[in-house]
This record gives sequence, structure tokens and C-alpha cells, in this order.
Amino acid sequence: MDGDSESKYVPKHGLSIDKQQAVVEGAQFVEERYGRNLDLSLAGKAKLAIRRRIAGALMVDVDLDQPPEDVTPSTNVLEKWGPGCQFYGNGSAEDLDDLERRCERGEKFLALFCEFPGNPLLQTPDLRRIRALADRFAFAVVVDETIGNFLNIHVLPHADVVVSSLTKVFSGDSNVMGGRSVATLSVQTIADRTSSILNPSSRFYNQLKSKLESEYEDNYWAGDALFMERNSRDFVSRIARINVNAEAMCSILKASSFVKEVYYPKYSSTRPFYDQYRNSTGGYGGLLSVTFRTRPEAIAFYDSLETAKGPSLGTNFTLRSVESDYFHKKHTDRNKLSVYALGPLY
Repeated sequence: MDGDSESKYVPKHGLSIDKQQAVVEGAQFVEERYGRNLDLSLAGKAKLAIRRRIAGALMVDVDLDQPPEDVTPSTNVLEKWGPGCQFYGNGSAEDLDDLERRCERGEKFLALFCEFPGNPLLQTPDLRRIRALADRFAFAVVVDETIGNFLNIHVLPHADVVVSSLTKVFSGDSNVMGGRSVATLSVQTIADRTSSILNPSSRFYNQLKSKLESEYEDNYWAGDALFMERNSRDFVSRIARINVNAEAMCSILKASSFVKEVYYPKYSSTRPFYDQYRNSTGGYGGLLSVTFRTRPEAIAFYDSLETAKGPSLGTNFTLRSVESDYFHKKHTDRNKLSVYALGPLY
């Protein structure tokens, strides 16, 4: 064998891979997927590592000694506690027209909450128009970017607060809960479940930051921090794979004559709103919804699909669930489902 062939590893599929690179990649995979948790005494440093990953200070590795720079929908919470809320289930231009008319008549709103993109239709709101309305009528804009995630999109410039759940794809192992709370562009604290980022340019920044500083208590359990740190070591590479796999699945579904509609940010009429905030290397996320032309076709697809079942967005493997029946029927009446979810239900 010549020298070149001796330095190469040739697997069965015929692709040549440098032996040394294969060893490095193998060791990295084992560490990221099966690596041990840090010792309990390093829980504080694990939290710092998580914060740095969120802030984007490190994309591959992290120096632990370096300092940092029963589910209920939000609408139900706002309806049960506080002054109530106005729900705009479509997030459309018509919805924003109605909001503008209400504000012009003198109706007051404390904040507008929106997902980016929404779940389950994966439609993206016109965040620039929302920002303009918020500036005009003095209400806060709170954007939940969990579905898009902060590697794919950057919405902070047009939001007062950005919230995200680290329990989801940031963790990926479905064995720990966590969130983040940020008082500047870098991560300041780790919260219990859902995270929040404050925009330093917001008119509400000083008020919100002061409230965080006076009321925040670091009660994030050390064991959870260790698991979250371990799970998120390969967050960047996992997101890249998830983006590619989800787009490939959408392409297959869109080509099927049995499929009525595929809901995904890339193929939505609201894609321009998403692309305004998409990072240069960002994709369109790992969540998609699909409707079929007939009920029997939907049942056959669901029953034959060889993936696990469940509603979580926090796994590193594919899950399937019946969106309307599994979750929303507990919190939303059927009439709202037909208008705001996946259209008329068969």
C-alpha cells in the first residue's frame, strides 16, 4: 500500500477520512453524547458555561474558569390572573390592524407577547410593525424565540424582552429543565424554567433590570446545572443537523399528493418576516406541522411513522404528536381550534 492509502481510513461506504480526524471526531462525539457530568463542586462554573453558550461568546468549547460576559399556555395565565388579555391567534396583518384601532381609541396595553415563529402553524409575525406600534403607544414587546432559537434568529433589536426555554432544544435530552435571564446583551442569570433577555435600548430596560436585580434569587439546583451544561455541549452542531433534517422532511412531505399543507417557516407566506431576523448561518428550525387531505390518510401516516410519540420540543430525536387533540383540547375549545390551529378539523 502506498503512503497515502496508509494514512487514510476507508469505511464500507467508500468515503476516505483522515485517520487522525476520525479519532478526534470520535472522541468529541463520545464526550458530547456520553461524557460525564462535571463534579458537583463545579456547579457554579457549569452555570457560567451555560451563560457563555447562550451569549454566543463560545461556539464550540468553553473555559470553565473564564467569567461570563402541568404546562399552561400564556393566554390562560393572563386570562386567569391580572387585567386579562386580547388574544390574536393568527398574528396576521388584520390582527395588527385591530390592535392599532384599539390603541387609537384609547385602549391601553401593558405588553404584546408573540412567538417567533408561532406554534403550530409556524407563521412569523411582522415584528417591525409590532415594534412601531409599541413605540407609538408605549407598550412592551415580549418575543418568545424558543421555536426559532437564538442560533437561527436574532430578534432582540426589535423586542424589549426576549424569552426562551433552555428545557427545549438547548438541552435536547429531555432530562432537565432550565431557562435564562439576561440584563444586558450577555447572560446574567439562570432562571427556573423560562429565560428572559432584556434589551438595553428599551425604554423599559432600567425598570425591568432594577426589578430583576431586587427580586432575583439563584435557586437553580446544582444537579440541573450540571446536566444542562453537559447536554448543551453539542448545541451548535445539533441545531445545524436539525435545520437540515427538518427541511429535508418538508421537501418529502410537500411532494406527496396525500398532503394538504406543510407548515414551516421556509414555506410560509410570512417567510420574509422570518428572514429579516435570520442569522447568516441560521436555518428555519426543527418544528413542522402537516395536514392531510383526508382523516384516514392522516391516521395511516401517524401510525406508520417510525418515530417516538410525544409533545416535547426538547429531544435530540424526532417526535410526532397530534397537535390539536393532544394538547389544545385541554385548554382551548374546538371552535378556536378550527380558527387558530390547523384549520377545519376533518
